Amino acid sequence: MKTLKEISRPGATGVMPPKTDVDVDVKIPKEYLRQDLWLPQVAEHEVIRHYTSLANRNFGVDTGFYPLGSCTMKYNPKVCEDIARFEGFADVHPLQDADDIQGCLQIMHELEKDLCALCGMDGFTLQPAAGAHGELCGIMIFEKYFKDRGEKRKKIIVPDSSHGTNPATASFCGFEVIVLNSDDEGNVDVNDLKQKMNSDVAGLMLTNPNTLGLFDKQICEITKIVHDGGGLVYYDGANMNAIMGYARPGDMGFDIVHLNLHKTFATPHGGGGPGSGPVGVKGKLKEYLPMPHVKFDGKKYSLDFSKGMSIGFMRAFWGSFGVIVRAYSYIRALGGAGLKDASRHAVLNANYLMKQLENDFFIPYKRFCMHEFVMSSRDIAAEYGVHTLDIAKRLLDLGFHAPTIYFPLIVEEAMMIEPTETESKDTLDDFAKALKQIVNECKTDKQKVLQAPASTVVSRLDDTLASRKPVLNWKMKRE
Repeated sequence: MKTLKEISRPGATGVMPPKTDVDVDVKIPKEYLRQDLWLPQVAEHEVIRHYTSLANRNFGVDTGFYPLGSCTMKYNPKVCEDIARFEGFADVHPLQDADDIQGCLQIMHELEKDLCALCGMDGFTLQPAAGAHGELCGIMIFEKYFKDRGEKRKKIIVPDSSHGTNPATASFCGFEVIVLNSDDEGNVDVNDLKQKMNSDVAGLMLTNPNTLGLFDKQICEITKIVHDGGGLVYYDGANMNAIMGYARPGDMGFDIVHLNLHKTFATPHGGGGPGSGPVGVKGKLKEYLPMPHVKFDGKKYSLDFSKGMSIGFMRAFWGSFGVIVRAYSYIRALGGAGLKDASRHAVLNANYLMKQLENDFFIPYKRFCMHEFVMSSRDIAAEYGVHTLDIAKRLLDLGFHAPTIYFPLIVEEAMMIEPTETESKDTLDDFAKALKQIVNECKTDKQKVLQAPASTVVSRLDDTLASRKPVLNWKMKRE
């Protein structure tokens, strides 16, 4: 495919506005003029065709199955996109007077209440921009809470199956990270937790269901151990899509929770656009939430900037408002019963797919999974020399995006698959059929797998070279 530079030709233009009839006499100093500016000269239809061709090379949840584990890459209702683009939402300015944005403040206030009900929390902030930002907010609350109590706790416990942002956030905030082992069933090793929980530990960061796709049946005992030791328990809400309407983090004993609105609540995840990672807390931590707070006196909504015990601002203005509107629309459209049904189907789809593949791949934890599951190609690698990365590449030839691979790190040759509730049985059957075909190819024609992908625009890259010496534009040449 040619670049715009290559199809450019002198004199080609699109629709041009008429020359102005306004007498403008503005002299721009020469030093401010760009002397080397070059723009392609192409016709309007050539521009459209160029970018449409590029878009057709892309893969997204609107074009195919996207089973990235721990990412919840589900199809999101377009009506939520339409609502977020209403003039009163899309054109609002964060510096407008509160009297002019009563509807926006109402949505924020009501969404906070909805999330409190869904998670069993007493207060929420919508400020954090993403999951990791929500983690930062939560651990900052940890830090200030113990500082105000005069306790110098400098350690955070993190499971060996956790998301990488958990230890990274704790370390960024100055805590020492203590790794907690998993037991043979993929749960937290309770005995290991008992040994590591002491007066130096500020708390535990945990995902439930965890990144193995398993619900920890000992969760109430786990949170009690931490609380008995004077610590707090943080809930990474990345996997909330599995338990809506069935279980609440607050009821499990968690003190703080973050959610990913851009995963669970109708904003596409991973598109490079804004995310939203609201943080909820139990009553004793409510005063520590970032400011401002949306208040309602029964007649009017307002923004409260009083600091009190708050950790302060997490970002400019009031949060990723478009994402907030999508989430509000999604929750109100589905209602409590609909959200519960979404989780039920997400869990059903994951278990159906796992059952389909259990005889073709190694399943490290043969338990009822939640919204996702982890399987391994370790036996295939040992017998045929074909690894998880090769299988992932071959899936591209068969029209599927690859699942998350080599994560969690505690599973050798891992593939982490999350089908979500939005995929049909036919799609799941086709995906399972594709993986079974690849397993057969490993036995009969493994070069087809080792050399994949063959049908994509770009064939297999040298991953190491691409990472260390990326070609970022047409002028660069890799040595």
